[in-house]
Amino acid sequence: MLIKIFLALERFDSGKIKEVEKVLSNGVKQIAIIPHLNPDGDAMGACLGLKRVLRNRGFEVKVICPTDFPEFLKWLPGLNNTLIFSEHKEEAESFIEASDLVFCLDFNDINRVGDIAGVLKRYNGPKVLIDHHPHPQEFADYIFSYPKASSTCELVFEFVQQIGMKENMDRDVATCLFTGILTDTGSFSYNSSDSRTYAIVGDLLDFGIDKDAIHSRVFNNYTADRMRLLGHCIGSKMVVLPEYRTAYLSISDADMKRFNFQPGDNEGFVNIPLSIHGIIFTVLFTENEDRIKISFRSKGKFATNEFSAKHFNGGGHRNASGGESNLPLEEAIRKFVALLPDYKEDLLNVEIG
Repeated sequence: MLIKIFLALERFDSGKIKEVEKVLSNGVKQIAIIPHLNPDGDAMGACLGLKRVLRNRGFEVKVICPTDFPEFLKWLPGLNNTLIFSEHKEEAESFIEASDLVFCLDFNDINRVGDIAGVLKRYNGPKVLIDHHPHPQEFADYIFSYPKASSTCELVFEFVQQIGMKENMDRDVATCLFTGILTDTGSFSYNSSDSRTYAIVGDLLDFGIDKDAIHSRVFNNYTADRMRLLGHCIGSKMVVLPEYRTAYLSISDADMKRFNFQPGDNEGFVNIPLSIHGIIFTVLFTENEDRIKISFRSKGKFATNEFSAKHFNGGGHRNASGGESNLPLEEAIRKFVALLPDYKEDLLNVEIG
């Protein structure tokens, strides 16, 4: 299979996108759209936004999520007929296999879709990847990667515009895409220094979206249990290591049971210690069945993606990345702390505004 990778130096090149446009116009009727495991606001916003554009264009489209997504995103428009692969495996697998085209959104590694990876490897039709994580694997026919973008939702907007489908956008599409940009930038507090991001937000606002209502639904829509979990993490589980300008939090299986944990309840926890004076590197360890999920955040030029890739089988963006460990929770934490002396000079030399 000839892999065509379009690593955009100036975002999407309209001439190259025309190759995908030809695919879409060559008898395509059914399309599957797939995000990563435990899809977040950017993944769901990108998938649902693109789905509605394509449906408005006349295609039959379904979003197929590897696993369920957080409760605070379940107000998003266009959720009807979304399939959760872990709950409807046969139906989801049949839809993917019968599709004429598959879009893969917001992931750069085929293993990031869990059990769907096997279905994608067997799938013989064309696959299009749109993503903003660095170093994409070559598992799709058309890979559009632009790591400097704030979010995949930003890139989906560009894709829709370049492929000549902006006329198929509407208020619901704009709502989905704005949600993804909002969540992947932490309300524009990081990864959002490119003026193009704000130009796109301006275009989305022109569709009449209610940005204040979207913000409230995303950030003011949690349960009391989630707030108590947050208080517990800050009060009892936060460790601050000023000598390394580092802080970390952890959530154990016992914590989850105590506070009736639901998917997405720990969203944003890793960012909170960054508000401590002098702290530039924060980590959240979350116990998750047979592995520990780890989230990394940083300020300035400290590369969390390099740290997570080297030590915790992870990756992502410079200031926001993820990883995992097969060690028990306390051992994973001890491993992390033991690594910090090797990075002390780098951490102490980070300059922030």
